[in-house]
This record gives sequence, C-alpha cells and structure tokens, in this order.
Amino acid sequence: MCAAWLRWAVAGARVILGIEVRVTGWENLPQGQTSSGVLLVKHQSTFETFLMPTLMPHPLAYVFKKELLYVPFFGWAMSRMDMIHIDRSRRSEAFNKVVQQGRRLMAQGVWVIMFPEGTRIARGQQGTYKTGGARLAIECAAPVIPIAVTSAKCWPRKALIKRAGVVDVSIGPPISSVGRKSDELMAEVQGWIETEMRRLDPQAYADAPSASQTPVH
Repeated sequence: MCAAWLRWAVAGARVILGIEVRVTGWENLPQGQTSSGVLLVKHQSTFETFLMPTLMPHPLAYVFKKELLYVPFFGWAMSRMDMIHIDRSRRSEAFNKVVQQGRRLMAQGVWVIMFPEGTRIARGQQGTYKTGGARLAIECAAPVIPIAVTSAKCWPRKALIKRAGVVDVSIGPPISSVGRKSDELMAEVQGWIETEMRRLDPQAYADAPSASQTPVH
C-alpha cells in the first residue's frame, strides 16, 4: 500500500507539477533476487524519499531517526513497515541496531538506503558526509551504490512552490566494501556523488568549492 501511494505521489508530481524523472546507470544495480546493497543517496528534498522505492527492483528499508514515527499518519505508516529507526542520542547502540537489522533485511533481498549527509542539502551545496552507511556496508560485506539526484532544481527543500522540469537520477557503479576502511570508502562515495552532481547541475555549482574539499566524518 505504501509503495502504491508513493507511485501515485510521483505520478501526481509529473501530471500536476510537470516534474519528470530521468534515470541513468540502471546497469550498475546489483543483479539477482537476493543480491545485497547499501544505497547512499544525495539528499536535496523530500522528492527522492518518495521516488527511490518506486524506481528500485528490490524493496528498500530506510534508516531514519525515531522521531519521524511520531508524525501523524506518515510516521504511523512507517512504524508498520520493516525499516530501521534509530535513537541518535545512543550512537553505539543505534549503530549496532542498524547492523543487526541491516544483515537480516539484506539476507531477504531488501536493500538498505541512507542519506549520508544526514539531512536535506540546498541546491549547489555540499553537506558533511557521515560514515555510517560505509560502516554498515563493511559490516555486512555489501556493495555500496552511490546515487546523485538533482531534485532541488524542481523541489527545493522547505519550498512551498515547486517548479516544472527534469530531475536527474544517476546510479553510480557499485563500490566493494570488502577490506575497506569506512572513512576511505565514504570519501570515494562522496567524491563520486559530488562530482556527478556538478556534471548534472553545473549552474548550481558555479561558485562552489571542488567535490573533495568537504571532510568526511
């Protein structure tokens, strides 16, 4: 029911708001019904939160802060789904929960999706990439799939008015997590996503620093 509702929302954005979606890199997604994967996605607006489950060939499990469970209707629906909600005030306990549930879900063919910047980032800006997604992939020996999304061109964060246009979704080549260190792996993810964002939306990054100048935490 939730996946169907998301498809209606994305279709409504296309019909009512004129927001089209263009996807490249389908060939980079892991193959097989039980293949594992950790999707690390650029986060600019609510749009990609709705969009990703409608695109992927596997069910997705979001990692999200438990406070979202208290949002009327939306949070209540999320609480009924098999996803990973965490208490960010208990960091080590929260990460252990992510690993435990992530292993279980990926063994069932569910992919885990995370936004490594942690929050929505304005168009043309680069947030601080946190290593939680890389650490999860390493613990589960799962490949990382970096994804760049230009949603803020049409659906800026905290903006009431949306714009017609094309949202590009670029799926990067899978990156093996085996034998990697989390900060090194996340630096590679960050480099690919931010370089791709500058290629997809060069006007937004005309005065921005290079993709490698923001540290990984």
